[in-house]
Amino acid sequence: MTDEAVEIGARRPRSPAGSMRLSEIAAIAGVSEATVSRVLNRKYGVAQKTRDQVEAALRAVGYERTNKGEIVLILVPSLSGVIFSEMCNEIEEHLSPHGLRALICPVFPGAVYERDYVELMIDKGIAGAIFVSSSNTLRNSDPVAHQLLESRGVPFLTVNGGFADADAPVVSTDDWQAAELSVAHLHDLGHRRIGLVAGPAGNIPADRRVEGFLTAMESRGLDDAEDFVVRGKYSIEGGRTAADELLSLGATAIIASSDDMALGAYRAIGRRGLTVPQDVSVIGYNDSYLLDFTDPPLTSVRQPVESIGEVCTRALVTMIQNRPLRTEEVLLEPELRLRKSTGPVPAQSS
Repeated sequence: MTDEAVEIGARRPRSPAGSMRLSEIAAIAGVSEATVSRVLNRKYGVAQKTRDQVEAALRAVGYERTNKGEIVLILVPSLSGVIFSEMCNEIEEHLSPHGLRALICPVFPGAVYERDYVELMIDKGIAGAIFVSSSNTLRNSDPVAHQLLESRGVPFLTVNGGFADADAPVVSTDDWQAAELSVAHLHDLGHRRIGLVAGPAGNIPADRRVEGFLTAMESRGLDDAEDFVVRGKYSIEGGRTAADELLSLGATAIIASSDDMALGAYRAIGRRGLTVPQDVSVIGYNDSYLLDFTDPPLTSVRQPVESIGEVCTRALVTMIQNRPLRTEEVLLEPELRLRKSTGPVPAQSS
């Protein structure tokens, strides 16, 4: 390896004399020039400890990777769900001014396709990756995808849950607060038999909403809250089945862990000859303008999609530029959007 100037994907703004040489960075890091080159180009064959030494040396000399024209891989469960489409749109809009372009890859969380996308794109020179409610939401998920990114020094972050074994930024909606907002609203309306249609066990956002629900109920002296938690799939049918069980328990209000589940609750309520909100109040989660057109319009907790896009982009660009970044989870405040699906507890139930 010749003593050439560092040019590949880099700029050194604090060096008035020009480009930093590989030999100088190698000397600071205590490694060979070939190793520095492999780290710069995110190649295989560099131990994590050695990679960390080189990255520290790059930061010490004020080195920054440029990002113009590079691709950010966005791994998302589905684009059919409005919330995920909105998140991807927001992230893409915030990436664009930095010369970054999003490649959106729909994957079933934890499935082999996630790993395949990473393996396929990592040699194409991707600038970074964002896991948007994909395998990062599952406890004990297959770690190969994010471990491959780590091994190649490709920065990544996660949305709505993080990997237990990764020191990467996490940007999440505060699901505990989301549950508190819903319970507080229904409690103020006189409801005491409040049920939660929760997502599957082992799903981080679902588990957090259950924790928040139990805390909010117990703080109001409702000690039988655990009996009113029913798990199900994030789907209309999952919501219908879970809501039917809660109605059998005498629930007068239902909090759903997604808007699809809430619409499933509508179906269960209607099949019993009951109406929303006169007989049973319902609250969804995620929020969309489409909810104004349900019958009745669905009250829902809105994830702060705009803020998620902004915070994700700011964090990822910081990492791409090789600048230090704290990796504590950032919790963003949700908002309760009131429509027409909640009302006072029925007189005979109060």
